[in-house]
Amino acid sequence: MKKIDTSGMGCPQPVLMTKKAIEESPEGVEVIVDNNVAKGNVERFLNSSGYKLKIREEDDIFIIEAEK
Repeated sequence: MKKIDTSGMGCPQPVLMTKKAIEESPEGVEVIVDNNVAKGNVERFLNSSGYKLKIREEDDIFIIEAEK
């Protein structure tokens, strides 16, 4: 599972990085985001790409785990 940290990045960068990560590791990715807008956009993108998601919040970050 590929892990990417998009903390501090504004959209669309987190979605673009997530797209690249699933191209490199189609079985699953873990994406770290630090704002609700990025979380929502990455979540929608992964759902529309057919991934099952688990989202946890730790301190002020969201960890999105996506698996095919």
